[in-house]
Amino acid sequence: MKAVLALGTYRIAAEHLAAAAERAATAPDPWIDTAPNYTGGAAHRLLAPVLAAHPGLPVATKTGYLTPAAAREAATAGLPLTPGTRHSLHPALVRRQVEQARAELGRDRLDAVFVHNPEHLPPDRLPAALHEAFAVLEDLTAAGHLTAYGVATWSGFADSRFTVTGLDRIARTAAGTPDHHLRHIQLPVSLIQDTALTQALLGRGPITHAADRGWHVHASAPLHGGDLAHLDGGHELAALLRPGATIAEAALAATASCPGIERVLISTARTQHWNQALAALAHPPLPPTILRKVLHELATP
Repeated sequence: MKAVLALGTYRIAAEHLAAAAERAATAPDPWIDTAPNYTGGAAHRLLAPVLAAHPGLPVATKTGYLTPAAAREAATAGLPLTPGTRHSLHPALVRRQVEQARAELGRDRLDAVFVHNPEHLPPDRLPAALHEAFAVLEDLTAAGHLTAYGVATWSGFADSRFTVTGLDRIARTAAGTPDHHLRHIQLPVSLIQDTALTQALLGRGPITHAADRGWHVHASAPLHGGDLAHLDGGHELAALLRPGATIAEAALAATASCPGIERVLISTARTQHWNQALAALAHPPLPPTILRKVLHELATP
């Protein structure tokens, strides 16, 4: 399986979002990843005209983070938020966010809904909260409102807050059958956040375990928010990975070459950067031996 490029919308300014989505619609295997709290809560509304113009363009959104207005509504209704945050996986809020997403995005059926950063929940509450959220998402899938659901995390796997095996077990219980609809995971994979990449090269970790189940694995933050472009020794590492490539192109190639990765999400409003990323992923995957060598170099003081 060769990884493909997909659009992540987290860092794209409101005035550039529609144009970025139009470019993504022409990608070889298009996919747009968004969330109700992105772009100050306007991401769904800004994407809707592009999705209407491209009815077959897949879109995934998330549930978990609330806009300030939604958080106030939840508080008025007595629905709990994680202390000190605008985050909640309360079943009523999960259902409400999915239904609002369908309306705002103009889609009767969403391609995927990710439970967003569930690691923010207290550890003693996390398993039950995931079960409740998965149960709602199973109901909505059965109703035809979404195709599948997943978990998007920043640190949940790295901090061992949950595992693919554990998520699978919770989904089986929530669905009441092994044939559940938990089919996606999203996690950061880069030369800086390289734990999952290192594990996958050894045939271990969440990427391998998800891919072995036939789940779709989405790599977020492949450039670590742009930090990789300024990495000390980056030019030397780029030369090791792919001679002639820029640091960013080589870093994208490294993430895309991770065994089990299906989609690499980048968040850019610039046509040049999008086209460079497409070109970087058009090459054959890097050999595991090269990836291991570079990861060893990075780990050496």
